[in-house]
Amino acid sequence: MRNAYTIPPQKITPSFSGHQTFPFRYTWLKKGVEAVIKDSTVFSSENASVTLGVGKNMVNSIRHWCRVSRLIEEGTGQPKQLTMRLREQGTGYRRGQFVPTALGRAIFGENGFDPYLDDPATLWLIHWQIATNTDQATAWYWAFNILRGNQFTLPIFARDVYKWARQQKQSMRPVSANTLQRDVNCFIRTYCQSRHSDGVVEETFDCPLVELNLIAELPDGEGYEFQRGDKETLPIEVVAWAIDTFWESRLLWGKSLTFSDLMYAPASPGRVFRLNEDTMTTYLEKLAKLTDGALQYDETTGLKQLYRHRNLKQMELLEGYYE
Repeated sequence: MRNAYTIPPQKITPSFSGHQTFPFRYTWLKKGVEAVIKDSTVFSSENASVTLGVGKNMVNSIRHWCRVSRLIEEGTGQPKQLTMRLREQGTGYRRGQFVPTALGRAIFGENGFDPYLDDPATLWLIHWQIATNTDQATAWYWAFNILRGNQFTLPIFARDVYKWARQQKQSMRPVSANTLQRDVNCFIRTYCQSRHSDGVVEETFDCPLVELNLIAELPDGEGYEFQRGDKETLPIEVVAWAIDTFWESRLLWGKSLTFSDLMYAPASPGRVFRLNEDTMTTYLEKLAKLTDGALQYDETTGLKQLYRHRNLKQMELLEGYYE
């Protein structure tokens, strides 16, 4: 089977900053979403540090990661036309207001699914949200969806992701080598355990996504390797949720998806979760029972296809898992 996929040009607005060099920590997403539920302007408040219990740079980092994970979004909850009028009038709307997304409220809101990230399924959901976010987490998206091959070194990673971003948006403002290096370092620390021998103590706390074992440092210490294959902590409900999200985001309104699309297309479950073909097949064969026939995998015609007979209700998939 193919190990590459033809990738068309994309319209992107690349970003290589915003995290303040910090990968997110266990309590950060919960703090951010809960704070936004209570006060939509919390991140622009003079008391944000007191409210969240962290320094100013970490306040900005919490806001960044909540947005990158698409757990909060900028908005007022007002209809678009009204929001535009309020902006023009200078009343009612202030820049920097945020509201929780449906997923953010479902995980971290009142009676949320998993506010303390005790279940690895939640980490897989958050990983998906980040690794498919082209604009706000460009390096993360590139690593899981564009980078060819299983092994990489950080200098070549930095060079190639920047080159790719410039190809997608030639009008992109230049990014300094230091900014790019900090972004790449933050990426690797999102998935690899920190070395605690020296450095700032606050920067040695591991990101929860380290638990997913998606990337490992090579024995020679000179590079890294994606861990492709079986994912024991990745439940079928999250895979089904990701497949449906992938289907909708690509505007694939047809009734079928090829196995190749699901395995190798950018922002596909196969690439984002680093599955191998046997593992993907196992998941696909379970979908008919899970979705009561809404999704059904078939190989009988010689073509490996996933068929969608009716639309899924994504939140019901997650509710079925967490209940």
